[in-house]
Amino acid sequence: MTTKPSFLPLLRELARTYQTFEHYSAAHVQRMGLTPAQFDVLATLGDTPGMSAKTLADKTLITKGTLTGVVDRLHLKGLVQRLPNPTDGRGQIVQLTPKGQALFERVFPAHGEYLARAFAHLGTEDQALAMQALVSLRRAFERAATSSTS
Repeated sequence: MTTKPSFLPLLRELARTYQTFEHYSAAHVQRMGLTPAQFDVLATLGDTPGMSAKTLADKTLITKGTLTGVVDRLHLKGLVQRLPNPTDGRGQIVQLTPKGQALFERVFPAHGEYLARAFAHLGTEDQALAMQALVSLRRAFERAATSSTS
């Protein structure tokens, strides 16, 4: 008989917490007429001069393959434009259009206020403890990844 690892309940709670957050957040984003991935791109590009697709992929939670389709759909809605990258002749800069920037200025603060409702149930000390625990967990995975490649 195999024994279950002691970290399994933590792993389950982490997954459940993320899934619950994602469900709560996505419901609001969808009511604003966007997919979570589209919102992520708008939020990342908002108030910037734009960025390369690689930088955009690094700054969002979207894989590069999925990002192309998301940017394509935002382009069709007139929310982003692709411009030649002045430092890389083969690349492009993805930038919000004025319409996209206006949408960002409307939906980003609204979503922040929506998320604040959930975080209001946690006191400052609880938020700090949660942050500390999550940072510790991320660093543990980073150390493990580094040691497994050496």
